[in-house]
Amino acid sequence: MKIRLFISTVVLALVFVFQTGQAAMADTYLKPFILAYQSDNSLAATTAEVKARLTAGGFEVVGEHSPYKDTVLVIVTNDTLKAVAAKTDFGGYAAGQRVSLSAVNGKVQVSYTNPLYMAAAYRLADDLSGIRAALGKALGAGTEYGSAKGMTADDLRGYHYMFGMEYFDEPSELAEYDSHEAALAALEKGLAAKTGGVSRVYRIDVPGKEESVFGVGMVGSGHGGTMRDDEYIMGKIDFGEIKSAAHLPYEILVSGKTAYALYARFRIAISFPDLSMMGSNSFMSIMESPVNIERALTQAAGGTPSTD
Repeated sequence: MKIRLFISTVVLALVFVFQTGQAAMADTYLKPFILAYQSDNSLAATTAEVKARLTAGGFEVVGEHSPYKDTVLVIVTNDTLKAVAAKTDFGGYAAGQRVSLSAVNGKVQVSYTNPLYMAAAYRLADDLSGIRAALGKALGAGTEYGSAKGMTADDLRGYHYMFGMEYFDEPSELAEYDSHEAALAALEKGLAAKTGGVSRVYRIDVPGKEESVFGVGMVGSGHGGTMRDDEYIMGKIDFGEIKSAAHLPYEILVSGKTAYALYARFRIAISFPDLSMMGSNSFMSIMESPVNIERALTQAAGGTPSTD
């Protein structure tokens, strides 16, 4: 009798520990970016160092871009990222990880997108914990930032900024062609010509499926133009002491015969979930950006922009 009671007690204890552990995992709050370290070296020297570390860590550098002064973006991928991207619909958005270098007050902030956060936001079949570990080993485990509290993986999978705004699975459909190859060719042509002020930063082809993701930079002038200009937009919303430049670049995803882009009200909000709706540094300050970004990306993809 005592033995049975002892065994039952042990089993109940193990169940309690398991359930508590599961609950703790479910309640883990994730933030969009990770500050790896700050360097006293120049921006150019730190960029070279970061690229060398990433390459030594098993990543392939597929793009480098300076969207505005004192800022460099390095985009990387590897076979694991591409394989995970191939497992889910529109997984190509997560085929590249973005690393940013921002020169601020005599130091260079080295940050990267949080793979765990992005895996949930882009509804991947894998949580990218292996990629998180690899980036941590290459650049430093660092400190998560970009949101005061963060969100759980479940929250991120069903995220939208507020009622009436787009979810991950409500993208902009930029253009449709007769074939995947035709869609790719049209986009390559548009980006090479910098149509709509949009230029190519990188391209990653997802293996085993008709899907390719393009990272793009955007420049513009004038009233409508500034509202799709990377520097102008980031000047309004990236006002924190630690910069969130790894929000860039935007992506265009060619999946099958169609070119898509995450709608800006989702794409911006997922990087800046705490951004207020009203005020000088708020969504209201870039209120016209979503439609202007969509128009620019549509032009680059060879589609017909909306006139709304």
